[in-house]
Amino acid sequence: MNMDLWKTISVAKKEKHRNLYLNYKNLRKFPHELLKDGGSHHLEHLYMKMNSLTTLPENLGQKLPNLIELYLHSNNIEVIPGAIGTLVKLQSLDLSNNALAIICPEIGQLKSLKHLRLTNNQLRFLPSEIGDLRELQTLDVSANCLTVLPESLHLCVSLEYLAADRNQLKDLPRQLCTLPNLKELSVTSNKLKCLPQDLGRYAELQYVYVDNNFQLYGLPSYLYTKVVGHSGCGSSTHDEEVKLLFTYRQMSIPLPEEILGIGTENDPVPTLQEMVMRTIYRFFRISEKGLDLLSPISLPRNLYKLLFYPLGHCHHCSRPMFTIVYPKCYPLMETPMAALYNGRTKISFVAYCCSIKCLQLFDLLS
Repeated sequence: MNMDLWKTISVAKKEKHRNLYLNYKNLRKFPHELLKDGGSHHLEHLYMKMNSLTTLPENLGQKLPNLIELYLHSNNIEVIPGAIGTLVKLQSLDLSNNALAIICPEIGQLKSLKHLRLTNNQLRFLPSEIGDLRELQTLDVSANCLTVLPESLHLCVSLEYLAADRNQLKDLPRQLCTLPNLKELSVTSNKLKCLPQDLGRYAELQYVYVDNNFQLYGLPSYLYTKVVGHSGCGSSTHDEEVKLLFTYRQMSIPLPEEILGIGTENDPVPTLQEMVMRTIYRFFRISEKGLDLLSPISLPRNLYKLLFYPLGHCHHCSRPMFTIVYPKCYPLMETPMAALYNGRTKISFVAYCCSIKCLQLFDLLS
């Protein structure tokens, strides 16, 4: 350790500084001076941007127990030790621009964490334990290799901003639509072909960015009154992986694979399976213990799960839907918003309804 660095840390420990800036110090290892002699219990904010760190010490929580903010942007960190979970007071963690391929499940132990930034790493998945972060307000996992987001994210009830741009996402978990405080969602430059039917149902969500998802042609009608970025969407033909298409005039709009059927005016009565699911749902919703009365073995697993998180809710009457939907298409170029795009978009708004009656009564523009 060079003398200047040693002096900086020594003074900070002696004078009990709350903030310590160790950016651009060419550090290859975490400074031992910071951890020895009982550590630095007074330290709350540690900034170590633009170094060459490859890992973190196992005793980090023991030596820096009052750390609130840890800024490790632009290092070469490949592994985060499980001991990260002992930083119980940590509120902000920035690991952007590193070499992370895995986030350890102990991340879920950071019960005070409010801001987590993991952009520009090599992550292929996120641990389900991320759903244990009930205080989390900001999550940015852009520029990784993610193909899915964990369903448990809906348990992050304080989440306000979620960014997952420039990944390999093919769909979004419908459970995200239940996040009560989500204000902004950004999933640009992925491989999305469709969006959850309930996206935008909660009034809190006001900003949605899906630009450059080239095979995305349909937006849930709930998003009509939101700020939506969709530049580049609908500019590519559908690939062979698309299993369910809703055809309207000359347009074919991919629908979520979870939908088992598309209702039409020629099929005014929902399928028996749909009617049974609606009946079960109503019965257990009005009972004292609700859906908790149901046993996972009383229904096929996929149907049992649907009772807790339906495919969506009718865009007209809000009735939950489980297996079949009645879609109604509104090409953006036929709405008052057309003047903003000069005929250069193929995007449509899609209303998902529960019956022929609701399909006929729904009017996006009224």
